[in-house]
Amino acid sequence: MSEQMERIKTFIIGSGPAGYTAAIYAARADLKPVMYTGMEPGGQLTTTTEVDNFPGYPEGIDGPTMMMQLQQQAERFGTEVRIGMVTAVDFSDEIGGIHKVTVDESKVIEAETVIISTGASAKYLNIPSEQRLRGGGVSACAVCDGFFYKGQEVAIVGAGDTAAEEASYLANICKKVTMLVRKDHMRASKAMQHRVNSIDNIEIRYNTEVDEVLGDQVVEGIRMVNNETGEKEDIAVTGLFIAIGHKPNTDIFKGQLDMDETGYIITQAKSTKTNKPGVFASGDAQDKIYRQAVTAAGTGCMAALDAERYLAAVESKEILASS
Repeated sequence: MSEQMERIKTFIIGSGPAGYTAAIYAARADLKPVMYTGMEPGGQLTTTTEVDNFPGYPEGIDGPTMMMQLQQQAERFGTEVRIGMVTAVDFSDEIGGIHKVTVDESKVIEAETVIISTGASAKYLNIPSEQRLRGGGVSACAVCDGFFYKGQEVAIVGAGDTAAEEASYLANICKKVTMLVRKDHMRASKAMQHRVNSIDNIEIRYNTEVDEVLGDQVVEGIRMVNNETGEKEDIAVTGLFIAIGHKPNTDIFKGQLDMDETGYIITQAKSTKTNKPGVFASGDAQDKIYRQAVTAAGTGCMAALDAERYLAAVESKEILASS
């Protein structure tokens, strides 16, 4: 294993908007970043057909093309993008310490700084028709995709604050929103429950689940099932939004980085600094509130700037110590 060891300045884990933006800034600062893409190069946006809310694309752009362009921009400034999966980390507790990152369970790389941009994965219902129509009317982000269903009838699955918030958002632009709640009550706060109950074009179906998503190429409707009576009913909708939560892709950092109860990495104050010096977290791995491509890109920029300043401070200390 020692024969495969290499030392780099900045190691970027993950390749979504946060990772590529971090790479652009890090490369321009001559940090010579090396990025490992993970199992889903480009992140969640590669499963999105149209991106209409990212600045700079007045006509919109499809997600895979946007991520390819971000990669090209990062490589233009010298980022080395590699295909591979980070499988283990050993972060140093010392300022100026060296972090060890294992790729594909075999190659160990030493890094002076690490930027984490592993993102989060939306939770889905995992029924075949839902998976088949992802990107064809099935979405896990109403704020991202709701615009495409303006004036249409849609359905949303979920019972928490996020589901209630997204149902309210959809109700402002859609003709009707059918909200499916698995239990006989919602988990959302009383204030959010009051909000959705007060909106005329939101219909809440309790004890109701999705049995099947209807349509060949795009969503044409859903088959609902009452989980108490077993009664099934079809309704016509053009969009189905899943709002049952996200899981941050941070399992390999457990035990080393401070996280909240759901696995989101905790960063210090208004920065991307983690509890380990020289390790920075950006994007949806540390943001459970906004979860937008543009906010992820913003934190990627912050992480690269934090890494640059950290390395400059370490170098200054080393110069002072040797003088």
